[in-house]
Amino acid sequence: MLRRNAAAADATRRSRTWAPRRLGPSLALALMASAALAAQGGPVGAQSGPVELTYAIWDPAQQPAMQQIIDEFEAANPDISVKISVTPWDTYWTRLDTSITGGSAPDLFWVLNDRMKYYESGGALLPIDDYMQRDGISLDSYVQSSAEGVQFNGKVFGLPKDTNSFGLFYNKKLFADAGIAPPDDTWTWDTVLDAAKKLTNKDAGVYGIVAHAIDVLTWYLTIPEAGGFVISPDGKSSGYDDPKSVEGLKFWSDMITTYGVSPTMQQIAETNALSMLTSGKIAMYYGGSWDPIAISNVDYGKANIDIAPLPTNPTTGSRAFYANGIANVIAAGTKNPDAAWKFLSFLGGERGAAIQAATGTVIPAFKGQEAAYASSFPWFNMKALTDHLSDGLPIPSSLNTAAWAGMATQEFTKAWSGEVPIEQAASDVATQMNQMLAEEQP
Repeated sequence: MLRRNAAAADATRRSRTWAPRRLGPSLALALMASAALAAQGGPVGAQSGPVELTYAIWDPAQQPAMQQIIDEFEAANPDISVKISVTPWDTYWTRLDTSITGGSAPDLFWVLNDRMKYYESGGALLPIDDYMQRDGISLDSYVQSSAEGVQFNGKVFGLPKDTNSFGLFYNKKLFADAGIAPPDDTWTWDTVLDAAKKLTNKDAGVYGIVAHAIDVLTWYLTIPEAGGFVISPDGKSSGYDDPKSVEGLKFWSDMITTYGVSPTMQQIAETNALSMLTSGKIAMYYGGSWDPIAISNVDYGKANIDIAPLPTNPTTGSRAFYANGIANVIAAGTKNPDAAWKFLSFLGGERGAAIQAATGTVIPAFKGQEAAYASSFPWFNMKALTDHLSDGLPIPSSLNTAAWAGMATQEFTKAWSGEVPIEQAASDVATQMNQMLAEEQP
């Protein structure tokens, strides 16, 4: 992944369509022995002699931090070595599914919170409840939205690695030139729209805001604020056609189709929204906690961009948002479960979190590391990202999240492009999503 596209790619990899098959008979057969072992839910016997573990990730930007964690772990555990493997996002999930089916899965690997149920339900992950109880590790140590993501049917299947938070990234120079005071915690959706209108100068190729069709950077931030929902608590029905959800969607589609204060979908596709921000072509950008590192790599961005809190819904006053993140998990078929757990507990512990926080690449899900992350880029107001971590809600998910999430993005793109009204797109998405969720039921 090119570093100049790191943030955009990260947002995409948290929302784009991947097409996993349900963990069907072939995978079930391949995992039968290991799943039976995993069902014991904990320690299964010590390994003797040197052990080499494999650890799969997809983000090269995070590899240095992961390697630092590995180096410290190996120094304290000389009989265990860890080999890290970085697979590009475009092939990560296919390669992972193939390795699980073939009985050659890495000992440990990354899974997004919104994909956890897929692997948990298929028997691909080792339950770690007994290990946690034995070693006094509690999910209370982690951000709640991330902690909920690693639990399934009363068992725990991983330790949270990181969590997301969001803020309003803005161009200080463009605001000053337009005579507009910088955004602060009093801003609402109405303030954003008013500022976007004043900041838009199409003759100069400058837009007030960007409304890209990426769920985690747009409607996953405004639907919860409006009081809507994406999926029902029982996982059986869509909430996209709820009036409050439509309100959260309409905030974004209107920016393009009604007010013209955002670049069009075609312009965004041709240029890249983050590149437009860091070149002075966009004044405001709803961004994630992974964005500061990419923005800092561009001189203009480092000098001119800052971060404000998420604007609130003017009616509810809410800053609620859906927070995705990554969990570290152990493969059910690992031959070295005890060693894998020892490494997992270090990865997910306070020291592993501290190493991640210092790099500024992610906000660790382990509580208490927010200050270290917030100080990682002193030229930005990073506290705007950490101050409302408690507003994060678990990312919408089901047994096959990617199928309906990808479909939703495709359908909403039509509304963003003005092909259909947002109300129709929301209704179409809800109808298709309900059908997909019905197919997931036993």
